[in-house]
Amino acid sequence: MGAASYGMLRLLLVNGFQPLEWFILPLFVILVLPIALSFWTAVFGFVIQLFGEDELSLSRSKVDLAAIDLHAFRSAIVIPAYNEDAIRLFAGLKATYQSVQQAGLLSHFDFFLLSDTTDVDTWIREEMAFDDLRHEVSDPERLFYRNRRQNVERKAGNIADFCATWGGNYRYMVVFDADSLMSGKSLGDLVRLMEAHPRIGILQTPPVAVNRQSLFGRVLQFATRAYGPMFIKGLNYWQAGESNYWGHNAIIRIQPFVEHCRLPKLPGKEPLGGSILSHDFVEAALMRRAGWKVYLVTELGGSYEEVPASLVGHAARDRRWCQGNLQHARLLTMPGLNWISRIHLAMGVMAYAASPLWMLMLFLSTAEGLRVAFGRHNYFPSPHSPFPVWHVSAATEAILLFSSVLSLLLLPKILSLVSWWIKQRSAMAGFGGPAKMTLSIVAEILFSILVAPVLAIIHSRFVLGTLLGSNVKWSAQDRGDVATDWSTALRWHLGLGLFGVVWLVLLWTKDPALLRWLAPVLIGWLLAIPFSVWTSRVAGGQWARRHGLFLTPEEMSPPSILRDFHEALSSASSRPWATARDGLDWVLKEPHVRSVHLSLLPSKASPADTLARHRLEGLRLKLRAHGEAALRPEEKRELLWDADSIESLKQA
Repeated sequence: MGAASYGMLRLLLVNGFQPLEWFILPLFVILVLPIALSFWTAVFGFVIQLFGEDELSLSRSKVDLAAIDLHAFRSAIVIPAYNEDAIRLFAGLKATYQSVQQAGLLSHFDFFLLSDTTDVDTWIREEMAFDDLRHEVSDPERLFYRNRRQNVERKAGNIADFCATWGGNYRYMVVFDADSLMSGKSLGDLVRLMEAHPRIGILQTPPVAVNRQSLFGRVLQFATRAYGPMFIKGLNYWQAGESNYWGHNAIIRIQPFVEHCRLPKLPGKEPLGGSILSHDFVEAALMRRAGWKVYLVTELGGSYEEVPASLVGHAARDRRWCQGNLQHARLLTMPGLNWISRIHLAMGVMAYAASPLWMLMLFLSTAEGLRVAFGRHNYFPSPHSPFPVWHVSAATEAILLFSSVLSLLLLPKILSLVSWWIKQRSAMAGFGGPAKMTLSIVAEILFSILVAPVLAIIHSRFVLGTLLGSNVKWSAQDRGDVATDWSTALRWHLGLGLFGVVWLVLLWTKDPALLRWLAPVLIGWLLAIPFSVWTSRVAGGQWARRHGLFLTPEEMSPPSILRDFHEALSSASSRPWATARDGLDWVLKEPHVRSVHLSLLPSKASPADTLARHRLEGLRLKLRAHGEAALRPEEKRELLWDADSIESLKQA
């Protein structure tokens, strides 16, 4: 960081500081800081991979995990869901259940599907899929389902509701996302590690990205698998017991979580006030403030997740994360937080705030370049100076600066490749072999060069929208390989492409020298639309696979839980509940569906409030007179929550 900042200072001093340059230098220093931190994290990880395990790693502890008895308590696997595809959701649940059973640990775990689903049709599909699964497994009493009537505080509120309702029955909970998978052995090891280290509040596993077939998804999948192990070891080196929580694929000690990790309400209105959207970083910070440790378990495998299949899907997910992370800026001064927790929160803010700052620096740099191109050099800056001050070329300083920043960005990827070659060359077969893996890393670097400027603009738009009061909608994520059509790409990237054309023409005609430096940025903007469409397609991913690019070990030799997942996915697709139907109509016309739904309602009693009863009666009359099509989605949901309404309206 120091070398890069000094290089920028030398570059700006070549012909004397100009007014705009007083803003460029501090911006550059702020922006290089997180890049430098990431660089040194990678260096630490590289050294650890080459010369041995980190002394602070949990794997160094002299504890016989196999000797730890798990019979004294049970743990809960909790899966929050919001309007997810029931086929994918229950295939993942079934695969994890089977893996736990195969590991001989079924008596130690209960499974909770915590549905926040608001879409009526999806809600009833979830219930039927749950009923189907209960009839397939050996111990259905270990499966629990509930749909929450009020989606208070989103996922954090969903988990809090579980803790309040069932948490007292369990010592630990393993938090999943809807796309999470974890092997039974890994789940058992997580519980044993918690038992062996009674001051640990959260253990976070590093999940491996799997299952993507689109080109965009495969590149992300490959990058996390190829670079991830080294970065994870580096993170663990400087974080140790001050690690972070990523919101899923982690085990939590319930009692301290309930006592200390209740999220505060931020003053003011959303988007920057109200409920905290990105809960995980904050919960880790609160756990550490209470004196409990948070660890990243670098040595544990068997934990899996999925990544977005397209640039648009990636950006849509980032919109929610952006608002949540910007809220963290208001928590940086919270009393009692550990200084590393404050770094985590600040880095989360900078993950998105950096984009508009980079754009501002590009604008200022372009403006300064155009000022030099349009203006005249002042050879006599002082009227009393007898000697002229000549204009000096800054090409050497610019090249040195560019090289130093490029080194910070690219060396971690190169170090990762070197570590594979030196220490794990035989494991490179899982990436297609040393040559194919090397070629894939080169291609991933070129891919990143095109993606980075597009995401910078998208994130800048998100940040500005949040600061101006635009509140994110809580919507379900796209799971699976969902391709981007041309109209969607135009809606997302047309303005960016036109912006790139204007900037290109301006530099081409007024400052060709600066154009050479900004060419990678402009190329990314100009190609955003076709790039977004083509990389979202499975055909591109299949082409890459045929040529041995972006392969991962989990794809080349799938572990049993992934094989079971794909088998469950294929089987579920042919089930009666897999076909979309009108949920209310299904409940009213099918006795079995109605019976299942009523059995899963937490309360069978009609509301005591007189106005609520009259409203339900009005909805029943509306349905009888005009049919389901006349009801709004929220009205259908109200009827489905009332057992008396269902009984009075049933048609079979």
